[in-house]
Amino acid sequence: MKFQYPILIACAVLFAGTSCGRQSSASTSAKAEKPLLSTPDFNADSAYRYTETQVAFGPRVPNTEAHAACANYLSGKLREFGADVIVQDAAVKAFDNSVLNIKNIIGQFQPEKNDRILLFAHWDSRPFADHDPDETLRNMPIDGANDGAGSVGALLEIARHLGESPTHLGIDIIFFDAEDYGIPDHRQVRYKSDTWCLGSQYWGKNPHRRNYYARYGILFDMIGAPNAQFYRELYSMEFAPDVVNKIWNTAAELGYGQWFNPERGGMITDDHVYVQGHLKIPCVDIIQHDPTTATNFGFYWHTHSDTMENIDRNTLKAVGQTVLEVIYKER
Repeated sequence: MKFQYPILIACAVLFAGTSCGRQSSASTSAKAEKPLLSTPDFNADSAYRYTETQVAFGPRVPNTEAHAACANYLSGKLREFGADVIVQDAAVKAFDNSVLNIKNIIGQFQPEKNDRILLFAHWDSRPFADHDPDETLRNMPIDGANDGAGSVGALLEIARHLGESPTHLGIDIIFFDAEDYGIPDHRQVRYKSDTWCLGSQYWGKNPHRRNYYARYGILFDMIGAPNAQFYRELYSMEFAPDVVNKIWNTAAELGYGQWFNPERGGMITDDHVYVQGHLKIPCVDIIQHDPTTATNFGFYWHTHSDTMENIDRNTLKAVGQTVLEVIYKER
């Protein structure tokens, strides 16, 4: 992902366009007839273990053995939880013209339902530590414990519940690949647009189902750090302000307001930009924002400090339980 300063709003939105043109076909009366579901209890220990397992494979950089092994693990877990799984293989070109063999991993729960919600995160890890204070380590790949694995771990825990207790709406969980292969800041490389989020760009042009649509999408990114603050990201406020309010209000009602900051944050070029841009699905990015750092992300961001020490069960619980409450209350 890449931080964009709000002053660049006019030129930063690549796919701006209205996202409210399509509405769910379910009538108000039909929704009212559906019973209220009990929200499962998000197990933070479980999400932590799923995160730890991913990190143990090593850096999950495309075209590596660790990447292939982790892909098998993730698709296997989704199948274990009862999802109809599609692994979307593709060859995409990186900023340096190298070809990346990527895998977008898609888990469909209740695929027969047309009324759907999309939950997504990136599962790859950064091939460079371009913000590491040790310049000699900047060309080495990082663990990506929080920047990737933590979000996927939380979604796996949500997937486990979806298999046991179905929601009223169909749910799709997508793990996008090659999100973190954008131009590194420590190299003198000529700027190219759209070098981040390669997996979601590919899926946006080639969705796993023809004419795919969802009521809305929720992106998890860097959602596991201790005392993380999740501000209202500005693209999200443009794309899906009602969904942002629903999530942040739900967090406050559940007692997680200390993590979900009501203030507005920055503009982040992240997977939600391309999902909304290509398919006009209103999307929200739940992502850590830290205005005290030079990058506006956590101190560990794109460094070799992005290890399991940056994964906190309390933060995973705050995000996971909030999103479970949101999707189980949809009718």
